Amino acid sequence: MSHTAHIRSHRKPRRSASTIAMRAGVAGGVLSTLAVAGASGSANAAEPVTQTLELPTLTADLAAQVAQSADVTQQAAASYQLQAERDAAAAKAAKQAKTDLAEAKKKAAEAKKKAEEAERKEAAERAAERTTLSASSDTGSSTGTSSNSSTGTSTATGSAAAVVSFVQAQVGKAYVSGATGPSAYDCSGLVQAAFKQVGISLPRVSQAQSTAGTQVGLDNLQPGDILYWGGAGSAYHVGVYVGGGMFVGAQNSSTGVVEKPLSYDPPSGAVRVL
Repeated sequence: MSHTAHIRSHRKPRRSASTIAMRAGVAGGVLSTLAVAGASGSANAAEPVTQTLELPTLTADLAAQVAQSADVTQQAAASYQLQAERDAAAAKAAKQAKTDLAEAKKKAAEAKKKAEEAERKEAAERAAERTTLSASSDTGSSTGTSSNSSTGTSTATGSAAAVVSFVQAQVGKAYVSGATGPSAYDCSGLVQAAFKQVGISLPRVSQAQSTAGTQVGLDNLQPGDILYWGGAGSAYHVGVYVGGGMFVGAQNSSTGVVEKPLSYDPPSGAVRVL
């Protein structure tokens, strides 16, 4: 025994069973904690592997959706473009139709204006010829020549009668420029057709018909004579004298073929071919 063993403060204290047990529990707790931490760490380390395996699948699906959306967008754009082109074509066609209609109306108005001017000119020429004829008639009366009315009492015979009968049968038919019968005539077409009935071939136009025979005075007319309006060789209208101070002619589109007294439209001169 040590020489200090009998002194209490120098004795080595003994460990009790409870102290040993507590230390063992602490150590076990520490070891358990480390084991749990290690297991948790292992589990956490395994998660990235799972996520890494799923990521390519997610990316592929997203790419497919994006591609599909792009196709739909492209199709919609193409449809809109096609509709826009159709609308543009329709608008262009409508604009062209409007322009064509306006041009047609303009041409129609111009044609109508020219026709009216031609009618006014013809009326003025006839009025001038009437004035000249009136002056000539007054001179003829003063020299004792017979009047048209007295001449008109002649009775047509032979070829003249056939010409007169033909033109009187056409009264009421239409006037059409350039027409030669049988349903419509212009002035020279009627005269030509009438003389064709008796085997006489006349020129087609009034200018030539006004010089086709022998010039006769208006105070010495006989049935079947050709009357003309305007100058000989430049006449703008012709008709046929039928006797009794009357004539038949295809006047214009408003009146057609008519039988009228000479005073209705006094002629400028006459020629005889029969």
